[in-house]
Amino acid sequence: MRKMQNAYIRFGALTGTVEQSPASHHRCDGRKPAVDELTGCAPPAPSTDASGAGVVEMAGAAPSAGQSPLVGRRSEMRRVLDILKTEDRGSRTLLLLGEDGTGKTSLMAAAADHARGSGWVVLTCRGSEAESQQSFASLHQLLLPILPEAGTLAGHLREALESAVGLGLKGGRPGPMLRSAVLTSLTGVSAQRPVLLAVDDVQHFDRDSLDVLRFVLRRVAMEDVSVLLAARGQSPPAGVAGDVPTLLLGPLAEQAAAELVDAQPFAPVGRARIDVLEQARGNPLAIVELCRAAGVGGARALPGGGLSQTRRIQEMYVARLGALPQVTRRLMVYAAASECEDLATIMAAAGVGRDLSVWAPAEGAGLVSVVGGRVVFRHPLVRAGCYQGAPAFVRQRVHRDLAGVLVSDPAGRAWHLAAACLGRDEVVAAALEDSAEFALRRGGYFAAARALERAAECSPVGEDGARRYAKALRAVNNVGDPSWARELYGKVVALTRDPNLLGIAACGAGSALSLLGHQREAFQVLMSVVNPDQHRDGMVTLALAGTLHPIAFQSGLPEMRFPIAALAETIDAAGRDTLYPELSVTGTFDAVRAAALAGADPRTAPELLRRIRQRPNPPDAQDDVADRTRLLGLGAVAWYADESDLAVESWRQAFAMLAAYGSMGAAAPSLTAMGSALIDTGRWAEADEQLERAATLAAVHKLRHLEIDAEALRITLAALRGQRVGMPADPAWMAVGLEENRATHTRLLRAAGAAAAAAGDFDGAFRHLRQCFGEDGAPSHYFLSHRVIADLAVAAHRTGRREEAARVVAA
Repeated sequence: MRKMQNAYIRFGALTGTVEQSPASHHRCDGRKPAVDELTGCAPPAPSTDASGAGVVEMAGAAPSAGQSPLVGRRSEMRRVLDILKTEDRGSRTLLLLGEDGTGKTSLMAAAADHARGSGWVVLTCRGSEAESQQSFASLHQLLLPILPEAGTLAGHLREALESAVGLGLKGGRPGPMLRSAVLTSLTGVSAQRPVLLAVDDVQHFDRDSLDVLRFVLRRVAMEDVSVLLAARGQSPPAGVAGDVPTLLLGPLAEQAAAELVDAQPFAPVGRARIDVLEQARGNPLAIVELCRAAGVGGARALPGGGLSQTRRIQEMYVARLGALPQVTRRLMVYAAASECEDLATIMAAAGVGRDLSVWAPAEGAGLVSVVGGRVVFRHPLVRAGCYQGAPAFVRQRVHRDLAGVLVSDPAGRAWHLAAACLGRDEVVAAALEDSAEFALRRGGYFAAARALERAAECSPVGEDGARRYAKALRAVNNVGDPSWARELYGKVVALTRDPNLLGIAACGAGSALSLLGHQREAFQVLMSVVNPDQHRDGMVTLALAGTLHPIAFQSGLPEMRFPIAALAETIDAAGRDTLYPELSVTGTFDAVRAAALAGADPRTAPELLRRIRQRPNPPDAQDDVADRTRLLGLGAVAWYADESDLAVESWRQAFAMLAAYGSMGAAAPSLTAMGSALIDTGRWAEADEQLERAATLAAVHKLRHLEIDAEALRITLAALRGQRVGMPADPAWMAVGLEENRATHTRLLRAAGAAAAAAGDFDGAFRHLRQCFGEDGAPSHYFLSHRVIADLAVAAHRTGRREEAARVVAA
C-alpha cells in the first residue's frame, strides 16, 4: 500500500494531479461549475491538470435534477441525471452523441458536479487524438485519482495495474489480469461510495484503454457504478458496443437558440442577431462564438459579411485546416465565401478543374461533406474559420472570382460584387436592389432586407441610399425584427426629408417600437410625419393608419385611436403610382382600411364587414403580397365583429402564406388574436400550435409583449381544460409597462382569474377580473375588457358580489 501511495505521489508531483487540501478541493480540475458555464454548451475552461486526469471532488453545490443550467437542454439533462439514480435498477450507462459544440461536454460537467455534490466519487478523463496511439494513456487519466486504493489489491492484480499506468517497478506490458484489476478497484471504491465514470471524446481513446473500458461496461451493471460517455458524431464510435443506450444531441430549438444569444455578454441585436441565429443553425458553441465575433465587428464580422477576424474561431479548427493540401485549403475558402453556390460554381471560380478528389482530404478530416453537387460544412464554425482565416485580399479576390462565374445568377453575382466592394458604387448598389426585388417576389424578406441595406451602404447619392434603407425597413418588418428596424429608421431619417420615405420609415419604426412594448413612443413617431398640409402618397397614408391601428389596440389608450379615422377616411382609392403597390389592389385597400377603422371603433366592425362581403369576390390574386395583406385585414375586421370563424379562416390562409416564405413578422400583431379566436371556437389543439408559433417568433425577435400574451393565453386555455395551473409569473407583470400595454395587462388579468377559478379560488378570480374595469365600471381596454364579463359574472355569483358585477355590466 505504502509503495503504491509513494509512487502515486511521485507521479502526481510531476503532473500536478496530487489531490488538494479540502480548502482547494472543489476546483482543482480548473473547470467552473456547470451553472457558471456560459449559458449555452460551450466547452469548459481548459483544465489546469496537465495530464488531463480527472480529480475526485466532494465539495460544491450541484444543480438539482429538475433544473438544468444549460439553455434548451432541460430534457437531456434529466436523461443524463437518470443514470445517477442509485435506487433505479435500469441502465446506468449512457452515451452522448452529437457534433462539435452541441453540449456533450457541458452536460457531462453538469452531471459530474451533481454527482460530487451528492457524495459520489467522480472519475473523469478525455480522449486525446494526440495520445490515441499510446497504450493505456486514457486509462491512466481515468484511474489516477484512485491509484492509492489499488494498494489493497492482490499482488498479481496490483502489478498489472501498476504496469498499465507506468508505476510498476518491473516494467514491461501489463498482464492479462489488468481487466480484473480495474474492475476490482472500481468495485472496491463503489462499495464505500457510488462511482461515476465520466468519459469524454471516447472516439479518441487508445485501443488498449478502450478494450478495458468495454470489459468494465459489461460487468458493472450490478455495482454502484454509473458510466457517462461522450463521442463526436451521430453513431457510436468503433469499439463502443452498439447496444449502449445513446442520447443524440441535435440543434437547439429556435426559442432556446434565441435565449442563448440573449444570454451572451456580447449579445448582438438587429441584423447581426438574425445572422447569428441563421448561421449557427442551433449549434450552441457556434452561437457563443459567432456572438463574440459579432460583438467585436457587428454583422459584417460574420462569414461572407466583411473583413473582421475572430482568432478563437480560427484556432478551433486550425490544426485540421492547416493539415490540408494547399489546393484543398484554397477550395475551402471559396466554399466558405459562398452562401448557396453549387459545387461546380465553386470549383469553376477557383479554377481547379473537375476532379472531385481534391475534396477528399477535407472530407476525411470531417470538415465538409460533398453531397448532391454541394459542399456542406459539418459545423458552422468550420466555415467561419475558413473564411476569417484567409487574408482580406484573398477574400476580396475570391468574391470577385465567384461573381465572375455567376453570369446567369444576377442576385448571387450582386452579393459577391458587394462583398468585394470597399467603397460606394452605384453599379453594385443597383445590382443589389434588383436582386432584392427578385427575392421579394419570392417572399424572401430576410434576403431582400440584407441586399437592400447593403445597396444603401454602397449608394453614392444620399436620396438613393434613403430610398433603399426605407425599402429594407419594409422588408425587415415582414421578418419581424424590431431592433433591426429601429437601426434602419435612424439611417433613413439622417438622409432624407422626403415625406413618403419618412412615412415608410415611420411605419417601420412605429411597428418595431410597438412590438418592443413602447406604445407611446411608437405613437409619437407615427404622428411626427402626419402633416395635413403635406402632399403624400395616399397608400403611404393608408399604411400609417394600418400601422397605427395595432398600436392603438395594444395600448388601449383612447387618444391613440382618435387619429385613425381621419387618416383612413380621407384616402383616395383611385389609380395611383405608389410605394405600396399591394395596398392599391382594390380588395386589399378595402380590407386594410376597414381593419383600421374597426380597430379605432369596434362598434363599426359589423357594418364594415357587411360592406366587404357585398363587394364582388376579388379575382385570383396575381400578387401574393396583396392577397395575404387582404387576408390579414379581413381577419382583423371579422375578429372585431365577433365573426371568429371567418377570422380564423382568413388568418389561417394568410399565416400559411407567410410561413411558406419565412416572414411571420407581418403577422405578429395578429398572432395572439388568432389564438383567442381559436380558443373561442373550440379549436384548442390548433390554439396550442398557434401559441407555440407565437412564442417562438417572440423569442427569436425579442417581442416581449407577444411572449407574455402567448403565455397568458396558454394559462387561460389550460384553465378552460380544467387543469390547475399557476398564475402568470411575476416577471410577466413587469416586463413591459402595463399602463401603455393594456391589451397585455387585460390578458394577464384574465389568465390570473382563470387560474384562480380552476383552483377553486373564486374570490381571487373576481379580484383579478374586476381589475379589467375601472372603479366606475369603465373598461380598462376598450375591446378585450368586455370579453371577461361572463367570467366576472360567474365569479361574482360564486362570491356573492352580484351587485358589484352588475355595476360593471351597466357601465
